[in-house]
Amino acid sequence: MSAPEFPAEELENAVSVLQSLIRFDTTNPPGNEREAIEFAATQCEAAGLTTTIVGKSEARPNLVAKWSAGGHRQFSRPLILSCHLDVVPAEAPAWTHPPFSAHNDGTYIWGRGAIDMKGFAAMGLAAITRLRKENLPINRDLIFVAVCDEEAGTHHGSQWLVENHHELLGTNPEYVINEVGGFTVHQKGRRFYPVQVAEKGVAWIRLTVSGTSGHSSLPSEDNAVVHLSKAITAIGSTPLPWHPGKEVKRFIAGFAEPEGPLARALCPLLSHPVIGPKLLPLAVANPSRRRSIEALLRNTANPTSLITHHPINVIPAVASVDIDGRLAPGQSGDDLIRELETITDRIPGVTASYEILEESPSVSFDTDTDLFRNIEEVMADADPEGHLVPSMIPGFTDSRNYAKLGANCYGFYPLQLPEEIDFASLFHGVDERIPIEGLHWGIKTLTRVLRRFLTD
Repeated sequence: MSAPEFPAEELENAVSVLQSLIRFDTTNPPGNEREAIEFAATQCEAAGLTTTIVGKSEARPNLVAKWSAGGHRQFSRPLILSCHLDVVPAEAPAWTHPPFSAHNDGTYIWGRGAIDMKGFAAMGLAAITRLRKENLPINRDLIFVAVCDEEAGTHHGSQWLVENHHELLGTNPEYVINEVGGFTVHQKGRRFYPVQVAEKGVAWIRLTVSGTSGHSSLPSEDNAVVHLSKAITAIGSTPLPWHPGKEVKRFIAGFAEPEGPLARALCPLLSHPVIGPKLLPLAVANPSRRRSIEALLRNTANPTSLITHHPINVIPAVASVDIDGRLAPGQSGDDLIRELETITDRIPGVTASYEILEESPSVSFDTDTDLFRNIEEVMADADPEGHLVPSMIPGFTDSRNYAKLGANCYGFYPLQLPEEIDFASLFHGVDERIPIEGLHWGIKTLTRVLRRFLTD
């Protein structure tokens, strides 16, 4: 039996909901997500869900809304749809349309959060509303979660929820559908749809170098700030070693598979520690996509924040920089520090020390599951010529916290994109926008996944 047609007025309402969400300025820091959370709660309540708003602070709460399967119908552990409503800062003068205007030009909705990830919030709310109207007898609880603080570390959001209110999340949910995946990647005339099943770990590190303190009116050959600049330059210009795990090998193989025998034969060479770095520029011509793949094949360490605590007329005894390190599967913060030490130890006159500020391991999820197979089947129907690829991302999401509850987490945010739009460039970028037709396609696709999975 074919799925019911999705009513056009409900698709239009989803666009309106997205515009409303974008117009809440939830820039993190400071966040101030409460109004957006309360708005999402009213949408859930209108659909008949039971809502709870809880948080570490009054201004930064989280929403948990439940559609209960009912005692006699509940056969399986819960499924969570998760989104975050905070966004990264936006420099308004650089934008074509104001970043919190939610401008509709008839083709796109423009605004910070349109892609990351208020679009998925609107998508999930539309899918749940449609399924509630169909009065389906679902086989497990469906829990819609909208959190704060994903962009700045999840401390007020999913991490806090998991540590303090796991009972609201079903205690032991079986699955989570979250970002980042399900969007169209155009490559060599083919359409690919990565579904995230792994993400790199995090090691935020402070590098400190020492020197001799003194008056800044005098020449100094032992200036900590100068030493630090040498260390930063060396780290920024030295590629770290290859660490190809099974997750990234599978991801690369998924893109090579439809290209034929030669591509399939060359694919394993990208994982070779010597050949891989030389072959990658030849194999992937697009610089943006090449950087994305390279980030998966090794640890990365980007200096992001300089630290000194002295007035301008004092040469400090120490100077520091914070480094955003991302860890390949199987790597730790200590492993990354050893790689950085091999770089800074070679700099004459520089003595560097490293401190791990925060660390979390990489996460990887099983694809041999009923939900993943369901996603594969629905996507094959939604785009018969498309290729679904289990993927890994270089960043982190709320999934790293849900994993602690034993859930399999998939980045599945179905979004059909035109060829001229690069999904990765929209994340945290200027002129973030979402195609209206692509959003409609995603709503219908997500609804089909949920309808099939919750009623099997």
